[in-house]
Amino acid sequence: GIYTIPEISAVGPTEEELREQGVHFEVGRAHYAEIARGPIAGDTEGIIKILFHRETLEVLSVHIIGTHATELISLGQMALSLRVRIDYFVDTIFNYPTFAEGFRIAALNGLNKLDDSLSAKWS
Repeated sequence: GIYTIPEISAVGPTEEELREQGVHFEVGRAHYAEIARGPIAGDTEGIIKILFHRETLEVLSVHIIGTHATELISLGQMALSLRVRIDYFVDTIFNYPTFAEGFRIAALNGLNKLDDSLSAKWS
């Protein structure tokens, strides 16, 4: 992580790197303004971005910019280490209101971009 204001953390390849590798991926985003904790903490500019494989749903990378990014990235590290599917974050119960809840919001955002046949079960 990079301890700046805002904090920056990432694990896994960038979108550009995945495109160059020919990986079919989707991106789920959660803006801090959409996470209850964001406005409470006074940070509505941050973002959690999860890149995942379109077919297998495996989480490929997580990028976070904003308050507590250097702490939140540990969830992304765990996901990559355990080869977690994006739906893990949908099925997980997060404390409320927390920035970590953004992983669920980002997962839903990404899954809802998939073909109707795949995304219907996540709506």
